Amino acid sequence: MSLHSPTQNQTSSPSESPTGFLGAWDRLVGPKGVPTMPRRRGRKPRVPLNQLLPTLTFHVMQEAGTLADHLFQLFRQPLADSSWSDRRLRLPWEIFADLMRRALRPRATAGQHPEAFWRGWRLVALDGTQFSLINTPQIAATLVKAQTRRGRAAFAKITAAVLLELGLHNPLAAAIGRKGESEWALAQRLLAQLPKRALLLGDRLYGVTAFAVQARAACARVGSHFLLRASRSVKPVLIKRLGDGSRLVRIAVRARNNPTRILEWLEVREIRVRVGRAGHRSHELRLWTSLVAPAEAPALELAQLYAHRWDHELYFRELKRQVRKTDVLQSHTVETGAQEIAALVLVSALLSTERARAANGAVPVLRVSFGHVLNVVRGMWLFFGPFDDLIDDRLKHRVVRRGYALMRRSLTDKRRSRSCPRAVRQTVKAWPRLLQTQSVEGPLHFKLV
Repeated sequence: MSLHSPTQNQTSSPSESPTGFLGAWDRLVGPKGVPTMPRRRGRKPRVPLNQLLPTLTFHVMQEAGTLADHLFQLFRQPLADSSWSDRRLRLPWEIFADLMRRALRPRATAGQHPEAFWRGWRLVALDGTQFSLINTPQIAATLVKAQTRRGRAAFAKITAAVLLELGLHNPLAAAIGRKGESEWALAQRLLAQLPKRALLLGDRLYGVTAFAVQARAACARVGSHFLLRASRSVKPVLIKRLGDGSRLVRIAVRARNNPTRILEWLEVREIRVRVGRAGHRSHELRLWTSLVAPAEAPALELAQLYAHRWDHELYFRELKRQVRKTDVLQSHTVETGAQEIAALVLVSALLSTERARAANGAVPVLRVSFGHVLNVVRGMWLFFGPFDDLIDDRLKHRVVRRGYALMRRSLTDKRRSRSCPRAVRQTVKAWPRLLQTQSVEGPLHFKLV
């Protein structure tokens, strides 16, 4: 929506007119604009990149309509759906990778979004997810479906990893596995885009020595730190106990092809804490952090802070179940599927900005209902698109103020402290079977061990 909305903390001059999706797009990609392609022989394409890329991004957040429909809605340009397919197949992936590097950046400020920071550190997390692809001959010839207990999986998957600003659900960087790369491999690429003075949260996939070494180097370059849930398979060596009950330990960095050979020792601070609820069984949580001073980062606070990592899962739910409600991606090749995921990530960046503007510093951004923001923004972008020339600026500003007011009224309740059992309905080796849906509520208790 990127509408120059005159809210309490924002003013706009009378000459400024609210704009729709294209105004939001221009501010997202910044002054450099969209990437450019090398000139090729032959006639120029009918749809230039500065129209094709925003149209694809706009398309993935719509509930109905084709790419041709949405191109005409944004630019009044006709183009057949078959021409769209040919054009997308010719687009190099580097265009989308470069576009995400230009557009995705930190947006939270300590003054307006204190919930996005902890003791001055910007809270970010790293995690991955998978998207299902349609069963087409092109995809079947490119990707192999995963093996399951009952044979091959129903759909081939494409993995994506996202570096996320937790307080706003704002993506900072994304990597997409077009060649079947794992979440682990994709996540390592994203460490190079870690922002300054950030605290990186990661789950057990990243709580191993190999990743901790890379995270330490990436954090040192930009003055950031990490907080990872340690894998149970790694056995650290105790150096000393610290005053708050945490430990300074060292873990062995081993040669990749020769595990018995130790290359170096990595020193980290380890926090062991028992987490549970009254009347229920507790479990032990092991965390590694590069914040080694207890006075700067108390152990119990860090243990409680780790729960914020779950916001990354909620971000993926918003992306896959609310922005794009289909079970599978709509693209027919792996390359165009990766383009579709990139467009979804860019849409989430646009929506996180509108959600923050709706909160206006008065409430935590994530209390503003994402579903309501999405519905209002869709309507506003339609209103300020095809019908823009029919409405004067005064009415536009009134519509903007009304739209943000509607978003601010749609606040979700404070999140309950709730957890569900780690179990599955169909029996799998080493996993308990879930016979009845249940959840446990109540405040969590933390005790250092």
